[in-house]
Amino acid sequence: MNWAALDLTILGPALLAGFLVVATHVPLGRRVLERGIIFLDLAVAQVAGLGIIAAYSFDWQPGGWQVQIVALSAAILSVLFLNYSEKRWPQIQEALIGSLFVLASSGGILLLSSNPHGGEHLKELLVGQILWVNYIQLVPVVLLYTVILGLWFGLQQRRSSLLFYLLFALAITTSVQLVGIYLVFATLILPALATRRRGRQGLYYGYVIGAVGYLLGLILAAVWDLPAGPMIVYMLALCSLIGGLYRAGKNFPRGTSADLPGSTKK
Repeated sequence: MNWAALDLTILGPALLAGFLVVATHVPLGRRVLERGIIFLDLAVAQVAGLGIIAAYSFDWQPGGWQVQIVALSAAILSVLFLNYSEKRWPQIQEALIGSLFVLASSGGILLLSSNPHGGEHLKELLVGQILWVNYIQLVPVVLLYTVILGLWFGLQQRRSSLLFYLLFALAITTSVQLVGIYLVFATLILPALATRRRGRQGLYYGYVIGAVGYLLGLILAAVWDLPAGPMIVYMLALCSLIGGLYRAGKNFPRGTSADLPGSTKK
């Protein structure tokens, strides 16, 4: 272990980036789980990634406004299609989401096939480069996420399917470039799984699980010199498992052993 690697100049911006992703993705993830469209985030994230890869093929500056426009346009087009298909063909919505994911993934590989740095770009897209984030880069992210959260919580009584999809596309396009596709999926789904059927209180538990997962993941990745993205995914999974088991045990009624399978108590 190398405790000297706990450098706040590096971990500070990364931790803030993680907390920002948690802030938007926990409520969105709970809605994804509620709607039963689990792989929506992977599909939209992959489409946004396809837009990023396409933009890179023009040698545009990573993170530049041209890349943002292409990535966001791709994500918005995908969610507009999915919003339409949910109303038109709801019985095959999951199949369409899966097909979109496969097409976007394959398209990205085809675009990178002639790029000598294609493998590196693909790895960055999947696992992210959270440790390379800086505070200046996070300023527009803070502003955008503030707007997203304001609309999400401010329009609770008037949320439409289209609004959900559009806010989802905005959040996913931004977070994919911050933390990568794997962390986007993990942040959306794992805390939501641990806090399902918990009502408003579950949102707060989800925030705690997400924040602790990012904190532990960054610390362990630093001291063990391991990739930060995958380590955070595992810590999110561990925190979600512990949180889910704790809440399940806390809410289990006492004195109900007679109702357990195999019990003979009357």
